[in-house]
Formats: sequence, C-alpha cells, structure tokens
Amino acid sequence: MSDHEQLSLFNFTNTEPATPSSNSNRDLIPTDAKIAIPVGTYQTLEEIANHCNHCYRCELGQNRTHAVIGRGNIQAPIMIIGEAPGQNEDEQGLPFVGRSGQLLEKILESVGLSTEKEVYISNAIRCRPPNNRTPTPAEIEACKPYLLEQIRLLNPKIILLTGATAVKSLLGDKRGISKIRGQWMEWEGRLCMPIFHPAYLLRNSSKEQGSPKWLMWQDIQEVHNKLKELINGE
Repeated sequence: MSDHEQLSLFNFTNTEPATPSSNSNRDLIPTDAKIAIPVGTYQTLEEIANHCNHCYRCELGQNRTHAVIGRGNIQAPIMIIGEAPGQNEDEQGLPFVGRSGQLLEKILESVGLSTEKEVYISNAIRCRPPNNRTPTPAEIEACKPYLLEQIRLLNPKIILLTGATAVKSLLGDKRGISKIRGQWMEWEGRLCMPIFHPAYLLRNSSKEQGSPKWLMWQDIQEVHNKLKELINGE
C-alpha cells in the first residue's frame, strides 16, 4: 500500500468521494492500525461503539463477544479508565461488572459518587485479551484513538486511571502505580489521578493504615473534595 493510499481512514466499498454533508463514512470501519483516526471523527458514543464492535485494528477483535465501550452517566464530571475487559465484561459488553466492579461501586458510594450521576467508566482497550493477560503496547495504541474520541465527547473534569496499564495508555508514564497513586497530574488540560485497580484491592484485604485499601480511601476522598472544589469554582 502506498503512502497516498494510507491517508484514507476507512475502507470504502466504492470510488464515490464522500461529500462533506454525507454521514456514510461513519458506517465504515477503520481496519488498519497504521491509519490514524482523526480528532472529531465521531459525533456520538454510539458511533464509537458501532465501529469498535466491527473493528480489527488488532488481533483481539478476532475473539471478542462484545466490544466494551463504557457505562455510566455520559454527562458525568468523573471518568474512570480501567485496563481491559475480563470474561464478564466481554460477555455483557460493559466494563467493571465482576467482583472488581462491585468493589469499585462500593468505593464510589462511600463518598457519595455513583455511575448514575457523577461517574462514567471505560477501559484503555475495548476487547478482552486472551486469558485476561495485560494488553500489549500495540493493542493499546490500536485502540487509543477510540479512547481519545470517547474522552473528547464525554469531556470529563477529572480522569481516574486504575492501575499501571491505564496510566501508561493515556499518560505514557511507566512508573509503578504505588509510586504515583494519589497524585494529581495534568493531561490535555484535565486533572488525572492514578489509583489502585480494584482487583489489586481484592488481593489485599487489610484495612490498616498504609495498606492499599486505606490508601484508596484517602485517594477517593481527595477526588470527591476536588470535584466539589471544581464545581463550586464554576
């Protein structure tokens, strides 16, 4: 394929040029990870979901049951980004619906936050890796344009990144999550905070001072306080 041909985002089924007013290109699927998805490609989350459920920009699309886009209030001021779908998420097409998701909901509820009002939840990648392994850098990069478009449409005030993979996928920061959790960082004019992944908390049951669960409690309180500060400052 020539460089000129690679400029096309979608695989068109005919040679008719798309007119500026036509929506037909939204029904076509970006199939090559080497082809960029420009900012502003999608107008709704439904359009992203449609493409993700037919996407083969990486090999994970070959075995998915459902692409996992997100759940929660699309006008929420907080967006939580996890790593990747697991088996439950792949089967239901929703993120964080297993034990980790149940714990995450409880953590949010402890400070009066919910997916019905203040929170929208998504993942760094849309499809489940085999045996729930960590997504590869190539898989993350192939899926990243969808995540960036999702963030643009949702326009959250705060982004919480659960675990090291989520942090690397958006911020490119490769430091261990224990070193950076609870720290406010800025990305594209937005406040971001790395936090522990709920699955990690499930493996560490202690609530003593300094334990992962205790630290998570400090972090989620800080997030709640920051949200109130941002809202009151408007």
